Amino acid sequence: MSPMGIRLSPLGLGLFCMLGVGVIYHLYAGVISNHIAAFRQRRTVDLRDLLAVSVEAALLGGTEVKKVRDENSLNEKSKGKTKEGANELLTTGDLQSHRKMFNLISNTFPEVTVNSEEHDNTLDKAAAWSRKIPADILEKVEGGRDVPAESVTVWIDPLDATQEYTENLVKFVTTMVCVAVDGKPVIGVIHVPFTGFTAWAFVGQGSNMRARSSYSVSTPKAIVSRSHSGKVKSFVHDAFGNSTTIIEAGGAGYKVLSLLEVPSSETIPMDQADVYIHVTFIKKWDICAGAALLSALGGHMTTLKGEDIDYSGTALNKGGLVASVGVDHKALVKKLPEWDPENH
Repeated sequence: MSPMGIRLSPLGLGLFCMLGVGVIYHLYAGVISNHIAAFRQRRTVDLRDLLAVSVEAALLGGTEVKKVRDENSLNEKSKGKTKEGANELLTTGDLQSHRKMFNLISNTFPEVTVNSEEHDNTLDKAAAWSRKIPADILEKVEGGRDVPAESVTVWIDPLDATQEYTENLVKFVTTMVCVAVDGKPVIGVIHVPFTGFTAWAFVGQGSNMRARSSYSVSTPKAIVSRSHSGKVKSFVHDAFGNSTTIIEAGGAGYKVLSLLEVPSSETIPMDQADVYIHVTFIKKWDICAGAALLSALGGHMTTLKGEDIDYSGTALNKGGLVASVGVDHKALVKKLPEWDPENH
């Protein structure tokens, strides 16, 4: 061997190569991992597809709700009480609707956050979107409305107005889906299972609903909750006077529809109101779909102080709400008295 020469045995050469590969792996593993994470974050969702899936999910959930009620197999039980002491009920209709709706949306868009009123671990990997887009959506909404998946939050209410559902007051019952992008409601679907009617809207794109031609805010008809009312009647009278007509109704979805013009082709037993007011705590799956419908038609749903509601993060809205369309919403809010959420 020459004084300057170094010879590696095959074993030594193999160890050297392995060490080299190890060093390279550690150097680049973090880089590769970051690229994969960035790729995943760049995944997008076509909102027209998500609207179509939302409609399909609401219909599937509605079928379960109606079936359970028709068979009188509700098996109702209490989930506990609200802050105001009202029972929060759970029925087989709630659960079966949740399973259909949640699994369909989650399976179709696994990268999207889906929040439902109910929590059930029954998975159905076979639940799949039919790939059908309703004709009225194709007519009014353009495709290619892509947004980053991580900006999307879906809110599901598998059975709105459960209290009324157990009392067989089925006109108040709806199933609802809402899509929020960066916390703002963009897509709203409200399905009425016992009539088969489905209202939908995509903010900035279109809707199958419209606002009525006129509303009154001087002596309005105010629609409020019949089962989670708190001190809403005195609140409404303080705002608009003792002669104000108050309509008590179940379900936030129904109350929003009462502000709108139901298509003449539909036979839906529906109250007509000028303003929707709620003074107790309420969950975002109850109100997000309605907020999207109103927004698409130029209306508003805010807290009682006129603040926008963020539809990302926690489920509870503590600020109450006032909803309107076809009127000066800011002027409406100014009529409302001071409100303390802890005392209503």
